[in-house]
Amino acid sequence: MGNKNIQKLILLILLFCLATPFSVKAVSTGDTVNFYVDKGFDATSRSQVAATLVKTSSNFYFYVEKQWWDSQLPAKQNEILSGLDSLSTEFSQKIYPTLTSVFGKEWNPGVDGDSKITILFEAMNTSEGGYFRTTDEYIRLQIPESNEREMLYLSLDQIDSNKLKSLLAHEFVHLITFNQKNRIFSLEEETWLNEARADYSSTILGYDSVYAGSNLQSRVKDFASSPSDSVTEWKGTKYDYASVSLFTHYLVDQYGIDVLINSLKSEYIGIESINYALVKSGSKDAFDKVFTDWTIASVINDCSIGKRYCYLNENLKNLKISPSLNFIPINGNVSLSVSDVTKNWTGNWLKFIGGSGDLKIDFSSLTGLDFKVPYILEDSAGNQSVKFLTLDASEKGEISVENFGTNYKFIIIIPSLQSKLSGFDGVELTYPFTYSVSAKGNTQTEEQATIQQLLDKIALLKAEIAKLLAQKGGETQTTTPTTCLKLENNLHFGMQNSEDVKCLQTFLKSQGTDIYPAGYITGNFGSLTMSAVIKFQEKYASEVLTPLGISSGTGYVGSLTRQKINVLLSLGQ
Repeated sequence: MGNKNIQKLILLILLFCLATPFSVKAVSTGDTVNFYVDKGFDATSRSQVAATLVKTSSNFYFYVEKQWWDSQLPAKQNEILSGLDSLSTEFSQKIYPTLTSVFGKEWNPGVDGDSKITILFEAMNTSEGGYFRTTDEYIRLQIPESNEREMLYLSLDQIDSNKLKSLLAHEFVHLITFNQKNRIFSLEEETWLNEARADYSSTILGYDSVYAGSNLQSRVKDFASSPSDSVTEWKGTKYDYASVSLFTHYLVDQYGIDVLINSLKSEYIGIESINYALVKSGSKDAFDKVFTDWTIASVINDCSIGKRYCYLNENLKNLKISPSLNFIPINGNVSLSVSDVTKNWTGNWLKFIGGSGDLKIDFSSLTGLDFKVPYILEDSAGNQSVKFLTLDASEKGEISVENFGTNYKFIIIIPSLQSKLSGFDGVELTYPFTYSVSAKGNTQTEEQATIQQLLDKIALLKAEIAKLLAQKGGETQTTTPTTCLKLENNLHFGMQNSEDVKCLQTFLKSQGTDIYPAGYITGNFGSLTMSAVIKFQEKYASEVLTPLGISSGTGYVGSLTRQKINVLLSLGQ
């Protein structure tokens, strides 16, 4: 055989070996291995961690950071080992059979030829519970930082936590997804949908049935505090998990678990895969309608108004987010124009109350974008109705409500941008939209005039009481000085316990008693703060009001008002 033929034979043998999973390596309890880890998740941004094999079960190799494990007392080590026994049993009897029956199997025996999964407990950032690296599913000749094994990473902080089984289930779904999507279809699932399926695993397994202390309760809490977080953008924050979790619960409750399953077992990813799964399930709805209905359900959550306008999960039946509140003065003609920005597939909930007369809301954005704008009206009897604003080709539209404040208590508009359908990877761009509110006040009745006079007197009395308490050492005013360097967010009437509002009040106080005579700092955006903002806006009307086409202050701290405040803050004025 010639040299060239020998070289070809050696190359073929080498390629065959590289394409074949490694044989199982003998391991023993107490062995130490240096593992590659993700610097972005690691508590001290390490790229490698030395870990000790502390336990082997029928399913797992359990490794724990060596330095941490060695520092534990024997009693604590035994307690942890007992917990890992229970975790392994839970996995064998419940997690593995349930999740594989729903989503399909992981790659087994996998890249290392071993049916066991390696679990590494490492010190992670406090906000992290665990992660999975697709890198480990490849040999090191392909990816040098691979650990060449089916492997999941869990936080050391959770090693004896009640949440450990939920975290394990979550990361195991990522292992399944790699096999069902990456290996079978050679596709990388979009992160938001990958996380959606994984996070829903705790509900599939019944771990969220007891709501108190559950993963679902945590998601609801974070969603309620920051609902306007894009479902499809992924930065890995708790608010990303919250919004995608609540959307997924709505999706599955309304359309069935097969939407998640069929989207996974398809040759599509992201929104396109959800649309494929909806069609396969016989639904005529597409992702855009599902998302729009979800934004409505999140604020009214009432099946009697429409079967799609509520959560069906028993633990979510009381969920109602609090919209951003905009107060319209009771008397006189009023106009307000606000410019804001949003990202694709983000809910924005804007509530308008007060006023008396005919209300008009003009909505506009950029031509070429695709906004959906449902709105909710509640009449004087407390009945709510859902309507939809039709936008023209220029992304403009108008809502008109007669006798607002008399026949109707409030209106909530829910604009959402729905232009982008794929390619979600990291931080998304923001796009502008504007809403202008005008109200032609009816002639005040004697009763309305009396109410307004009383409200004005109450506001003055509150200011005087606050001054007296402050002089006598009362605690109406914040006793700790608040440092205010820059306002990052829009602020409005009705906000409570807000550090941003404290910052605003600190600034207003610095502008003197002509602007903010009360001068106290509470974090609550009430009528006195609103009055101070209006005075400030009218003082700098040419910069903050004229560009919006209005002459009277609104009390809403939008982009132009914040810009002027931040300029003055930077100058120390």
